[in-house]
Amino acid sequence: MAQRRVVVTGIGTVNPLGNSVGEYFDNLKKGVSGAATITRFDASKFKTRFACELKGFDPLQWLDRKDVRKYDPFTQYAFAAADEAMKDSGLDLEKIDLEMAGVIWASGIGGIETFYNEVKGYIDGGFNPRFSPFFIPKMIADIAAGHISIKYGFMGPNYCTVSACASSNHAMVDSLNLIRMGKADIIVTGGSEAAINEPGVGGFNALQALSTRNDAPAAASRPYDVDRDGFVMGEGAGALILEEYEHARARGARIYAEVAGGGVSADANHFTAPHPEGKGAIRSMNGAIRDAGISPEEIDYVNTHGTSTPMGDIPELKAVMASLGDSIYKANISSTKSMTGHLLGAAGAIEALACIMAINEGIIPPTINLDNQDPGIDPKLNLTPNTAQQRTVRAALSNTFGFGGHNATVILKKV
Repeated sequence: MAQRRVVVTGIGTVNPLGNSVGEYFDNLKKGVSGAATITRFDASKFKTRFACELKGFDPLQWLDRKDVRKYDPFTQYAFAAADEAMKDSGLDLEKIDLEMAGVIWASGIGGIETFYNEVKGYIDGGFNPRFSPFFIPKMIADIAAGHISIKYGFMGPNYCTVSACASSNHAMVDSLNLIRMGKADIIVTGGSEAAINEPGVGGFNALQALSTRNDAPAAASRPYDVDRDGFVMGEGAGALILEEYEHARARGARIYAEVAGGGVSADANHFTAPHPEGKGAIRSMNGAIRDAGISPEEIDYVNTHGTSTPMGDIPELKAVMASLGDSIYKANISSTKSMTGHLLGAAGAIEALACIMAINEGIIPPTINLDNQDPGIDPKLNLTPNTAQQRTVRAALSNTFGFGGHNATVILKKV
């Protein structure tokens, strides 16, 4: 029996470069940085006082005022991205089988802001401490998937993947496989994160994972540069409507790309550090290439995990070279985290959108702030430094790696 094909028929996002796909793509092509001094709270007590925040996000564009207080920001972002993707897909809810439509959404942390505010309120509550009745349903990481399914009446597979920074790639791989197996025809997938707050910044500072380039935030996320000193936190959401190919064709849907394959693996090495030789990353990429049924030579663009950390960037590039072989010298590589910052569990979703842009528009988004390439990196690699490049993209590979040694790779290709 032939394996069912899976395609992308709708996309949506809110992220530090824009509150729509159009804004996001425009700023990716221009090489804009989303980093600036934190406005959400007083960050003066922290070593890092900047991040890639959303700009001008108003939840009332998507939610009633009475509902906003029921949803943590990570769920608000999910609603916004899913709404744009659903509208973009042109799906008519009265003409599809709602029992064959599902939601597999990701978040690495979930409602950390809700947790912090509720616990702080309880501790500061004096003789009359109390918790909100919305505390638990606002906080739990699966709630965004639940709310999206309720909004659209989707009664198929519905859950959340949680694997730190690999979460949304895992959500896409699961969605791909369930549609292939005939368990669903349509799945809303992607991820959202809202961790720019006191515990988020304070916790990653304690790990010495964040850049402390407070005097030049826009230049702080600098993957592969010899002067990189840590990642820059981002926030937001990315949504993709995945649909069985014949189902999409039958309704005349616009098809952005095919989700050709996915690979997953574990480092089984360290709870925060990547494998120094990138062995888990190699297995993840090789698995995705086999699953897609393509050759490494067909991959024209690699969107790397590329966090701008001293420990992570070089092992990943070594893994990419080991997986793709000499064909990597003909491909473009870039880290869009140089512009968006690191959206943690939502990173893979917005990076899949960057791959879709590359496939559809023939434009490779740059790695900005790459002024002095680390001498430990092969100089023959095309890291797309500072300026977008034009080329035909047949297939794009996107990597995500998370604390705990979680690796997930997605391959999208031109239809």
